Amino acid sequence: MSDVMEPMVHEDRLPGHESKLEPKPDWQPRYPGSGRLKDKVALITGADSGIGRAVAALFAREGADIAILYLCEDDDAAKTNEIVEQEGRRAITIAGDIGDEQFCEKAVKQTVDQLGGLDILVNNAGEQHADKDIRAITEEQLRRTFQTNIFGMFFLTQAALPHLKEGSAIINTTSETTYEGSKLLLDYSATKGAIVGFTRSLAKNLVDKGIRVNGVAPGPIWTPLNPSGGQPPEKIPQFGKDTPMGRPGQPNEVAPSFLFLACDDSSYMTGQVLHPDGGNTTAS
Repeated sequence: MSDVMEPMVHEDRLPGHESKLEPKPDWQPRYPGSGRLKDKVALITGADSGIGRAVAALFAREGADIAILYLCEDDDAAKTNEIVEQEGRRAITIAGDIGDEQFCEKAVKQTVDQLGGLDILVNNAGEQHADKDIRAITEEQLRRTFQTNIFGMFFLTQAALPHLKEGSAIINTTSETTYEGSKLLLDYSATKGAIVGFTRSLAKNLVDKGIRVNGVAPGPIWTPLNPSGGQPPEKIPQFGKDTPMGRPGQPNEVAPSFLFLACDDSSYMTGQVLHPDGGNTTAS
């Protein structure tokens, strides 16, 4: 078996095209920028669509240049690139599989070479596959989910660390599923739990270097991931309606959590996880 599993984009159409999604997710920043990330460089995985696009748009509005990492959705990545440039900031797009260590090293090098450094790493990309029975989860799927959601996070952090400095920030996307569980997302929830442990441990590991590490655990957010195979089709019409707020969230309702953790507003926080989840959190 290969050390790097091939992406399962043909099987489940993951991670999906935002350009084909209806209704379109809301990614637009809600407020004028205030320079909180002025002249910073951010590398964001999964930045072509969904939460990643909203984070890229908001970071650009706050003054950051953006490296947009994505798997294969060239049209979505081009749109995010356009969004960043419309905010007056520089953007580059880098396509590839974060489950491949060599790709992660090349992506970080390209970011530093073309944008002049690296200040913020947002480990956001992930994949999920809905299964009603644990016996339906193949070894290939299990390995692939961990390769993307956990291995990719390690690989990118390892590659980025030599370029990060005091005041830099790492933000990892976990999920509400690790706190309340999900009977249909067994392998995905397991990886998201691992991300919480990774985030808290890495925060302690890097605190002496002045690098803060935090996480964001979104609830049900309307992105291409869910209707493209991340949820059973019959559940999509009711997606997010079981939250206390009675609806799914939008990407631009999640992005401010990332901004807070990326900027000096959160200078006394590390090893923490924020929960934009419509009131769905059962534990923290």
